[in-house]
This record gives sequence, structure tokens and C-alpha cells, in this order.
Amino acid sequence: MTNTHHPVAVIGAGLGGLTLARVLHRNGVEAAVYDLEASPDARPQGGMLDMHEDGGQAALRAAGLHDGFRALIHAGGEAMRILDRHATVRMEDDGETESRPEVSRGALRDLLLGSLPEGTVRWGAKVIAARPAGDGGHEVTLADGGTFTTDVLIGADGAWSRVRPLVTDATPVYSGLSFVEMHLLDADTRHPRGAEVVGGGVLFALGEEKGLLGHRDPDGSLHVYAALRTPADWAVSGAVDFSDTETARRSLLEHFDGWDESLRSLIAEADGALVARPIHALPPGLRWERVPGVTLLGDAAHLMSPFAGEGANLAMLDGAELAAALVAHPGDTEKALTVYEEALFPRSEASATESAANLAVCFGPDAPQSLVDLMNQYRGDDAN
Repeated sequence: MTNTHHPVAVIGAGLGGLTLARVLHRNGVEAAVYDLEASPDARPQGGMLDMHEDGGQAALRAAGLHDGFRALIHAGGEAMRILDRHATVRMEDDGETESRPEVSRGALRDLLLGSLPEGTVRWGAKVIAARPAGDGGHEVTLADGGTFTTDVLIGADGAWSRVRPLVTDATPVYSGLSFVEMHLLDADTRHPRGAEVVGGGVLFALGEEKGLLGHRDPDGSLHVYAALRTPADWAVSGAVDFSDTETARRSLLEHFDGWDESLRSLIAEADGALVARPIHALPPGLRWERVPGVTLLGDAAHLMSPFAGEGANLAMLDGAELAAALVAHPGDTEKALTVYEEALFPRSEASATESAANLAVCFGPDAPQSLVDLMNQYRGDDAN
């Protein structure tokens, strides 16, 4: 890969980077996408996403993939239950509206990958450095020693972006909240208590400034997160040994002592490893001065907590809008990137501010009532 040159290079084959590449391809512009994973199947791609009409769905329309997306929707996945720690139902919604249908992240990624020419994504290509190379171009160095140059460098490489330092010295900050990720397989048969308490869609069980968040996947499994306020190094300090699943399980159950047994069963009966995931965020309202030939999208640009439901939607919309700007201004990269960033900054600031506020709603002293009140407010806004 040494001495290769690409007019457009995208670092990261997540939903945002792939959407960008697809919209460009549809308009006759080819991009090279580099991803550190060894293959598209190197790791699970996460759980369910709700696709917003003005976010992910708008991006999929721009990509010409909305019909394919509709075929992947998890029917009933929008159902929602809000419980307290005693498993008392505080709000329930059957999710019959189709404004934000649920889809598997993995299935959506496969749809995008399948829409690109073979060889668009270079797998097993870990970026370790990037530097300006003159005239607005950049040189990128890979872990295997290879390098390439590009006229337009786009960082779609997530929370710990290697491209971000080219435009800002901002780094993600720990939010004070950590998730522990768990799965319960074949839930209706093997874990009926958990299946019943989660229901057919999304679960929020909140109280004591902690919670159990879950959803049902299309394959009948449950994808659950325990959410706790912890020190930043909680998962690596030795306080909990996550390499020993049973020890980690017992420790986690202690945090939920006194909670209803149906909720505790989501921890007690989880299949496989428990994985700690500290939640980080970039400062809301992060902006940078225009740097020639480079920009960011998705979590690289606006990492936030998951409590606005906007992460994947914003990344895909970023990708679609950046592609549209590049197509609309051929030969004038700086104009294209300026137009893109002028829309990116206020959009991401609004979502990041909402996300930070919603985290406080879900894990403050008044939860779950504070979340019930917020959902009623959203319903009123939708009605108006």
C-alpha cells in the first residue's frame, strides 16, 4: 500500500464511513475506506438501532437503500417499558408507530457493505498516524508500515480517532457512567423471567441512580446493559475482575441488591462474558477551525452518551451530507468541507446537549419518574 494515492480516503468502516462511501459511489465518486478490523465479521456489531426519519432514514434514502432497510426492520421493536427497581411498570408503549423503526446494526452494516464495489474497504488496515503532506493533502501511515496519500482525508474512526488530532486537541472525557454488557440467548425458552420483564422491545429499569437497560433482538435473544455510576478506572483498577465472569457477576449483583428478582435475573442468568464499557463523550459544542483537506464525522466528530438515540443516526446523516457537499462542489474541496461543517456543528451540539441532559434524567435521584415525564413531554411535542 506504500505510495498509493486516493482522491478521497475514509478511515473507519462503521455506518457513517460506509454511508459516505455509498452516497459518493452512487454519484460517480469512488472513495477508499480503511478499517482496522481483520474482516467484516471480525466482531459482533452491537444490538438494535432506531432509525429516525430525519437522520438514518434520510441518509438511507440518499444512499438509495431505504427499500432494503425496510426489509430489515424488527417489527415491534419500538415497544418500550419503563420500570422501577421493584419491576413496577411506570410507563408502557406498544411501539406501533413506524416513525423510528428498529433494525440490527449488523444487518444495516451488511446492507451498506453489499452496496459498495468489491475492494472499497481495505480490511486489517490500522491507521497509526496522519500528517499534512502539502497543498491540503495528507499522508497516512498504517501499522504494517504502508503509507498512502489523499486529497481529502475523512476521520470516521470513532471515539479514539487517529484523524481528530489534525483538527482539534479535544479528547473524550469519562461521563461518570459505566455500562456492563450482557446477552441472554434464546430468552423465551431459557430465560423466561428475563424475557417477560424486557417485553418485546426496549426496557428501562431505573432507580438509585443506576439501571438495567435492555432490548429484544430479532433472533429472540436479550441484549442488556447494567448502568452504574463508577470511577473512571473501575473496570481496570482491579475493583472488579471481568476476566472472571462469575466473580464479576456476583459483584454486579451486589449493586442491584434489593431489586426485583426478575430484573436481577438479567444479570444472574446472562450467557457468556460480561463486558465493561465506560461511557465517554466529547465536549458538547465541539468545533474546530477549517483545516485544509480533512474533516470528521460520527463519533470522531461528536462522541456523546447514548441517551439521545442519535449516535448512529448522526453518523449516517454526517456521511450522506458530507458526500452531498463533495459532489456539489467538484474541484473545490474547501468549499465542500466548509458547507458540511457549517451544518455539522450546530446539529451535533444540539444532540450532544440533549444526550448529556438525558443521562442526568435517567440516572438522577428522581428516576424513573423523571424519564416518564420526559417521554410524556416527547409525546406532547410529537402531537403538536
